[in-house]
Amino acid sequence: MSTAFDLLLAAALLWSAWRTLATPQIGRAVILFIVFGLLLTLVWARLDAPDIALAEAAIGAGLTGALLLDAVAALRARRPDDEEPRS
Repeated sequence: MSTAFDLLLAAALLWSAWRTLATPQIGRAVILFIVFGLLLTLVWARLDAPDIALAEAAIGAGLTGALLLDAVAALRARRPDDEEPRS
């Protein structure tokens, strides 16, 4: 049972990494990046590294994910007509 869960976790990690890189929509890519970080947290926990798992959850998925979501919101709020004309 444990091996099956580990294989499922590895497959989900690879799938989320591939989908994060392959998606053309930036908002969806950020959400998939957060999912990838949370899955990686589970991997570290399964490898008996709780300190690294907590750091991954807090920094990798939490803080970085929040900053990326804020950046996406700022990009969406910016309008093309707000830009200055190029010379």
